[in-house]
Amino acid sequence: MTTTVPLTWLYVPGDRPDVVRKARDSGADVVIVDLEDAVAPDRKEYARSATAELLSEAPGDAAVPIHVRVHTEADILTLARLPGLTELRLPKITHAASVHHIAAVAPGVALCPLLESALGIEHAYSVAAAHPQVRSIALGEADLRADLGVRDDAGLDWSRSRVVVAARAAGLAPPTQSVFPDVRDLDGLWASCAHGRALGFLGRAAIHPRQLPVIERAFRPTPQEVEAAAEIVAAAVADEGALALPDGRFVDAAVVASARRTLALAGESSPSGD
Repeated sequence: MTTTVPLTWLYVPGDRPDVVRKARDSGADVVIVDLEDAVAPDRKEYARSATAELLSEAPGDAAVPIHVRVHTEADILTLARLPGLTELRLPKITHAASVHHIAAVAPGVALCPLLESALGIEHAYSVAAAHPQVRSIALGEADLRADLGVRDDAGLDWSRSRVVVAARAAGLAPPTQSVFPDVRDLDGLWASCAHGRALGFLGRAAIHPRQLPVIERAFRPTPQEVEAAAEIVAAAVADEGALALPDGRFVDAAVVASARRTLALAGESSPSGD
């Protein structure tokens, strides 16, 4: 049994509808059609119309969700009511007011604001909690790195943690990691994913299909983690309240909740006290 929690998001350029169609069969949990950075200025209108055509048909039950990273309000107005759209990703959001405006323009559409500047990070919680249509938030690390002037990856860790905390405080799912730009460095991708997972991210966006298996393995619980989680949950069902396992690990409600999340992510059912 596999979990239904998405772990892999694949970006594809909106002016390449043939690539978008292939992406739906790539194994990615979500396909993100990009109308922003991946599309040249003179191709943006074509990208919008091609994406609108793609999203005009209602998806089947087994269809891969399609998110769109928009570039202009015209993109939002064109795509918001199309049946094939699952979510709009909103670049360079800095204030909750922008989210309110877009929610009014696209009522009922799931939104994912992208925080890509120092100002956006400072307003992370207010953006995350801005509107019920906000289903997630995420970082745009390339723009954020340039805005902050940081020289190495560690310079982004405070911003990453800020977004993880903001998402949790707003009752949203854990954010996904931003893309890893070197599609050939799979070892570096693995290490970066492990670091992101330790910070509280869940899953990652990719820019090439070869990155998808690495991302999925990095965020899926290991057999050892699943075994430990199952032991914790079983012990909690047998003896409610705080307790210590034979190996000395202390178990309370918070530890049990974390163990249940691990089992859910691994696609494992957990015993209950019902």
